[in-house]
Amino acid sequence: MALSSLCRAVRVFRASGAAGRLAGARFYSQPEPEPEPLTVTQQNGGIRRIILNDPRKRNALSLSLLESLRDSIRAGGDSDDLRVIIISAKGPVFSSGHDLKELTSTRGRDHHTKVFLTCAEVMTLIQDIPVPVIAMVNGVATAAGCQLVASCDVAVASDKSTFATPGVNVGLFCSTPAVAIGRAVPRKVAMEMLFTGSPISAHDALLHGLVSKVVPEGRLEEETLAIAQRVCRASRPVVALGKATFQRQMAQGRDAAYATATKVMVDNLALRDGQEGIRAFIEKRPPVWSHKAEKAHD
Repeated sequence: MALSSLCRAVRVFRASGAAGRLAGARFYSQPEPEPEPLTVTQQNGGIRRIILNDPRKRNALSLSLLESLRDSIRAGGDSDDLRVIIISAKGPVFSSGHDLKELTSTRGRDHHTKVFLTCAEVMTLIQDIPVPVIAMVNGVATAAGCQLVASCDVAVASDKSTFATPGVNVGLFCSTPAVAIGRAVPRKVAMEMLFTGSPISAHDALLHGLVSKVVPEGRLEEETLAIAQRVCRASRPVVALGKATFQRQMAQGRDAAYATATKVMVDNLALRDGQEGIRAFIEKRPPVWSHKAEKAHD
């Protein structure tokens, strides 16, 4: 064999060997890692912690994240082991609101409708589920993210947090966030937020009733857990009855609200835990809750 032919054969052999090694590497390569879940759920001692887990997209409430959040809230909602839910977020933004890439005309009206219906489902679920839901906010909460805070029963924010409804600035007025925000803050404050899109500080949010408490960032988790643990010391059916009644009577006129609340007070007294609490108070001892929605024995 001529020297040139030998050299060509060696080059072909080496190339085929390299290709084989590459093919083998591809064949034996590790599978792609599973994507991170959009919400992370942990539960301990009656407290369920749901963490929005899409910081790369500023925890935007995409349809997928909304569905994940809905499922995390709903799972075992009637279980006696669940007493309170805390919603927080990973990263410097609590939630930037809807994912605007899902709201372009290319996605179509049906998809847009599904996004907003799912969002409304999540917000009403928070208020209808029989346990208190606490927002733990550390950072920016805008548009539907602000709506999420307003929909929770309690909201604790760090002093670095801000809140806004800036949809008007991108041509999409925050009409659905206004449902929750307009029920949480005075009308004129809500309208200024909606018309201007300007953010308000955590302290202004506290002043106007959007959040329950403002604390330094380093104490946010401690303060939020303290509230959750306090809730866990109460009777679950008593808390559930009280939450449902509060939501119902707030939508009624004064006289109807008193009629509703009066009936529920009597129903509360008929509960086993209602009578146990009164007996414990009279006997000067801690109550022993059943956490069951059972009627007291005569």
